[in-house]
Amino acid sequence: MLDADKLFAGSIPENYDRYMVPLIFEPFAADLARRAAQLSPRAVLETAAGTGVVTRALASALSPDARYAVTDLNQAMLDYAATRQTANGRITWRQADAMALPFEDRAFDMVICQFGAMFFPDRVSGYREARRVLKPGGHFLFNVWDRIEENVFANDVTNALATIFPDDPPRFLARTPHGYHDKARILRDLEEAGFARVTIDTKAEQSRAASPRIPAVAYCQGTVLRTEILARDAGKLEAATDHAASVIAERHGSGEVSAKIQAHVITALA
Repeated sequence: MLDADKLFAGSIPENYDRYMVPLIFEPFAADLARRAAQLSPRAVLETAAGTGVVTRALASALSPDARYAVTDLNQAMLDYAATRQTANGRITWRQADAMALPFEDRAFDMVICQFGAMFFPDRVSGYREARRVLKPGGHFLFNVWDRIEENVFANDVTNALATIFPDDPPRFLARTPHGYHDKARILRDLEEAGFARVTIDTKAEQSRAASPRIPAVAYCQGTVLRTEILARDAGKLEAATDHAASVIAERHGSGEVSAKIQAHVITALA
């Protein structure tokens, strides 16, 4: 992963929440919130919360006396998440790096993280930090994307951009969001960090949009892929987005479109 892969700034948070969240994140957020609520945690820490799609799904499902700390490395994403969340006295918002959490040892029953582990510069260290703040017997619940070939729109967009920039194709999606999909590696990393009783559940969903342009805009302008396109040619963002939309239309039709998305859902015991 490149350092730039962590910079969700500028107009990215708004486009991310407007386009990416309903396109790919909402179904997995609902799944993660359901799994978390079934464990009835009283103290929850969310890392890499992004624009708060899991927060919105989980907050109302927690017990009235539960406390919920929501964090993200990117202040812009966290600020946007707070504006989208109904006022809730149980929730505290705090900018925090999942690699160096500003919380005491054994402070939480659960650490939850939606599609954030792929961005950890040292995943074993990040997992150790999650384990440090968990009470004995606490749960680390998170998900990561499966390989890009199992996530059709992301793969379509990546391949489309390779024809626009053949000498230096933007590879953010394949490199980072879809670059940590090997289940044996995930298991090894968690065991090295000291976790036990690890389960990995591979789950498929459908990504749906009203038109081919929506997934094109979502990926090209609502992720760090935007930064990569601009770095190659600042005048080609719209042209690249249009081309990605045309490729999706060729493959999936010009009206409502749908395609497979797939992720691994991991539960580990501290």
